[in-house]
Amino acid sequence: MIRSIVESCGAYLPERVMTNDELAKKVDTSDEWIIQRTGIRSRHIAADGEFTSHLAIKAADQALSRANMKAADLDLIVLATATPDQTFPATATKVQATLGMHRGAAFDVQAVCSGFVYALSVADNMIKGGMAGSALVIGAETFSRILDWNDRGTCVLFGDGAGAVVLKAGEGKGTAQDRGILWSSVHSDGRYHDLLYVDGGPSTTGTAGFLRMQGREVFKHAVTNLAAVVGETMGKVGLEAKDIDWLVPHQANKRIIDGTGRKLGLSADKVVVTVDHHANTSAASIPLALEAAVTDGRVKRNDLLLLEAMGGGLTWGASLVRW
Repeated sequence: MIRSIVESCGAYLPERVMTNDELAKKVDTSDEWIIQRTGIRSRHIAADGEFTSHLAIKAADQALSRANMKAADLDLIVLATATPDQTFPATATKVQATLGMHRGAAFDVQAVCSGFVYALSVADNMIKGGMAGSALVIGAETFSRILDWNDRGTCVLFGDGAGAVVLKAGEGKGTAQDRGILWSSVHSDGRYHDLLYVDGGPSTTGTAGFLRMQGREVFKHAVTNLAAVVGETMGKVGLEAKDIDWLVPHQANKRIIDGTGRKLGLSADKVVVTVDHHANTSAASIPLALEAAVTDGRVKRNDLLLLEAMGGGLTWGASLVRW
């Protein structure tokens, strides 16, 4: 059977680093308060004139270089973002043009923090269906542009960045030992829209608006939903949590990450954590964490990775990948 093999990954973080101490000068908070509640110590902030597309292009360039591929070889670009450059066209088409890919298709996927898992699922199914032989999947965000810097409950949590992976069609035997994406599960429940949303948009206010969140309620749903979708995904391929080599979670909050790990019975040394220096980069957080673990040598060939995320919508999902 056809499998989507992950050939490489890439990442980009803006140069500017904002520490907790710097934030404490803007809003009533402190380094100790932020670390205790979130595990975040710093975050990267896009420069003036640096857009989501710019971050995405740099992450994509690195991923393509590591795969020894040119953009012209790609059939597909799927870009997950909740902070596009413009209402339309899709930011993915700007990435496509700049990279020099003049065929195939490029489009955005919007599932907020779950966006990368959604995008990975879309690209994987298009490869399995024969619509593409190769794909670039990107998660890129400039959440700093939609933060209310007077709201300490949200502005301390988020940062900017981008990550990308290159997928290629490959042969598999249809077993859990195949390399590539083994299974993805995605869900949403729009009844919980008001727990995490942006209070603007072209159809409602005509402005971008600011991010609003009910943190305690999001936390409760996150731990429960993520554990359930992980169990569902593992069950589809006949594996259990103990078979996972690395959990690569959405980097929302250290307490959510720790809670999910405990529910799965995974030791802390099997969980990739970058939230301390990246903060929550929404759709970019999983590929950024993945790239960090691949680059430092933790993730090795044939390791079993479980990627999972939950975001506004509410949306949530998981992907099981044999590296």
